[in-house]
Amino acid sequence: MTGVPGERRPIVVVMGVEGVGKSTVGRRLADELGVDFIDGDDAHSPAAKERMAAGVPLDDRARAPWLDRLDAIVREHEATGLVLACSALKHSYRQRLTRGVSDVAFVALVAPRDVLMQRITDRRGHFAGTDLLNSQLATLELGNDVKTVDATKPLDEVVAAACSAVG
Repeated sequence: MTGVPGERRPIVVVMGVEGVGKSTVGRRLADELGVDFIDGDDAHSPAAKERMAAGVPLDDRARAPWLDRLDAIVREHEATGLVLACSALKHSYRQRLTRGVSDVAFVALVAPRDVLMQRITDRRGHFAGTDLLNSQLATLELGNDVKTVDATKPLDEVVAAACSAVG
């Protein structure tokens, strides 16, 4: 995507449960759109990462400071555009992480539980294991504010579908 001087660049949140491919798709989508990429996992506190590594899901209270940090990042990129990889599981979380920012596209990557379990089992170096998946699937709210993309397709197709969803 080539930027036109004065043209507002997109703000996109690539969202979904763990193991769905948010970071991988998000990086590729950011390249396609010519904007920065931020992985929301990097904004978690060490305590939150330890909690999730122990298989304990974050509740709304524990997520609040993280969502506020991400909201500040989104606002910093409002003029330049951004792709943010973030679970954004609930409608209220999506509202909190984009307060005061208009025209945010939420692209939800979706895949069956068995595919997600295999991906999480196969990945290396991530703090979250399979223990959180059921909780995240139960928490996930897909509403009118999100566009869904089938994350089981080949990566190029998923990125192309995400690009189309952004418009």
